[in-house]
Amino acid sequence: MNIPSDLKYTKDHEWVRVENGDIAYVGITDFAQSELGDIVYVDVDTVGEELNQHDVFGTVEAVKTTSDLFMPVSGKVLEMNEAISEDGGDDPTLINSDPYGEGWIVKIQMTNPGELSELLDAGAYQALVS
Repeated sequence: MNIPSDLKYTKDHEWVRVENGDIAYVGITDFAQSELGDIVYVDVDTVGEELNQHDVFGTVEAVKTTSDLFMPVSGKVLEMNEAISEDGGDDPTLINSDPYGEGWIVKIQMTNPGELSELLDAGAYQALVS
């Protein structure tokens, strides 16, 4: 199982990668995608909205189940990954094949970067899923 050391993780199996100060990318972990199985649809209807940490920002649908996606930190949802969007590339399987790269789900502008300190590092996340 792949758990990159440069990311922060939630107990709900989301990851966050900070880039350029308060800009961050959010997705689901390799563990989460493997538990869900083949992902067939991603719904994010919160683009342009400001959400609090732990708020639902969308859902991911796999063949057998649908799961909520939770904000790892408070922020404004700037965009959804067009490559996985029904309106864009329509390839949600990128989440299965490359969850930490091309399979990112949303780009956000963090409003409280201090919340990052509440998240798990790679070692703590590894312990959670082991």
